[in-house]
Amino acid sequence: MNYLEAIILGIIQGFTEFLPISSSGHLEIAKTIFGNQASAEESLFLTLTLHVATALSTIVFFRKDILQLLQGVMKFKWNESTQFSFKIILSMIPAVFVGLFLQDSIEVLFLQNMVLVGTMLCITSVILFWADKAKKKTKDVSIKNAVILGLIQAIAILPGISRSGSTIAAAVLLGIEREKAARFSFLMVLPLIFGSMVKKLIDSRQLSHDVDLLPLFAGFIFAFITGLFACKWMIIIVKNSKLKYFSFYCLLVGGTALIYGLF
Repeated sequence: MNYLEAIILGIIQGFTEFLPISSSGHLEIAKTIFGNQASAEESLFLTLTLHVATALSTIVFFRKDILQLLQGVMKFKWNESTQFSFKIILSMIPAVFVGLFLQDSIEVLFLQNMVLVGTMLCITSVILFWADKAKKKTKDVSIKNAVILGLIQAIAILPGISRSGSTIAAAVLLGIEREKAARFSFLMVLPLIFGSMVKKLIDSRQLSHDVDLLPLFAGFIFAFITGLFACKWMIIIVKNSKLKYFSFYCLLVGGTALIYGLF
């Protein structure tokens, strides 16, 4: 992989991780356009590296919220921060199960499968359009809702299903206040991303010797910087009920990818 390709992929990851248009789906489309010949394992390693960059941008953006949560948890009381953290842990369980027991099956999906990506993007389009029409409500994230959002996050591992888009849309449809829905969606994925990266590094020690890490680092930096802008933009979009425009975009890109994959 050359530097230009890595930087472009980093920029794509930075914007699409937070915007509801599927970062993994767009990365697979971009890899296909570049004619990327990486193995399934190498492709997933790149995806995880860029996801860590956007996870770091999430930490920087929500640093006050995260610090407040940690301070609350360290009091060792069943307070609001502890309850929120418990819901985050609950939401992680389905995706952890998928990552531990279905890893090999997942890696096969990251091989520029345009039919799968196109189909999943079209599904994302429908979910976003549906959520955009939902009435604004002011509920908090309950334990039941955290489990439901966790199941949806596990499904969103599929390339083409927007993780942020599907979890935020589901939260809105469950009646959760829109800004709280976006906040929970962005924070619930952080432990999973870092856990996945650590596991991948342990399982793929030899891979680091075979991959040129400098272009990956360049992609990492650009993903981090663009992620900061996209995170702030996405919260504004959710609050102002503008998801339908991304629904149209996902339908256009998904339909194009589907046609390309089929013909």
